[in-house]
Amino acid sequence: MLSQQQTLQLSEYSSLYDLIVPEDNLLRKINDLIDFNFVYEELLDKYSLNQGRTAECPVKLFKYLLLKVIYTVSDVDVVERSRYDMSFKYFLEILPEAVVINPSTLTKFRRQRLKDTNLLDLLINKTVAIAVEKGIMRSSSIIVDATHTLSKSNPVSAIDVLRERSKQLRKAVYVYQEDWKGKMPMKNDSNDLEQEIRYSKELETLLEASPTISEVPSIKEKLNLLKKSMIYCPLLAKQFIYLLFVLFYPI
Repeated sequence: MLSQQQTLQLSEYSSLYDLIVPEDNLLRKINDLIDFNFVYEELLDKYSLNQGRTAECPVKLFKYLLLKVIYTVSDVDVVERSRYDMSFKYFLEILPEAVVINPSTLTKFRRQRLKDTNLLDLLINKTVAIAVEKGIMRSSSIIVDATHTLSKSNPVSAIDVLRERSKQLRKAVYVYQEDWKGKMPMKNDSNDLEQEIRYSKELETLLEASPTISEVPSIKEKLNLLKKSMIYCPLLAKQFIYLLFVLFYPI
């Protein structure tokens, strides 16, 4: 059953938002200036209006997916950041002390409500169009998570996705520990997806054997994204993964 999203509730800790999240914060500006009710309109036929348990707010779930797009993180990490990042909490319109969703809820939302991947593109594009119109953002280019967003342009192969994920992971490691350059497994130079997956798994195994490295938040996020990509890329290997390019820059 679908219910309308309520406005941000108040608690004794709500004043923290004004202290911690500045007015020029990108997420604050998006949330304050964009009316996300269009999400309800687009998803109305995906829910029962009077049967079943009250569903998790679709606007909030869409906002989680939008955060994934903006910050290029996995389901697990976008939920984890929403536990402690006050700008995330403000954007999601949840109380500072509120319990966040389980990452599996996002998977169910995509599978049950966003079966048509073009619908997610539509919702993201509408958000961007409104944000650009209101002067919050200017459009440029960024890779949107290809595991759930498909577009009819800018084809990129599964192996390219894995290489980009592993590249970002290595860069995060080197920022934290530069001498790890000599410890990394030999990169795959072929266009064989299986070999690329094998390399990615070697990278994963190496890092997870060193918790002092793999548990660093900036590294952990990139590692989780690579692991997720390894699950989906074989399923998409026989077709192109189409990536939607739209970068969000505050003006």
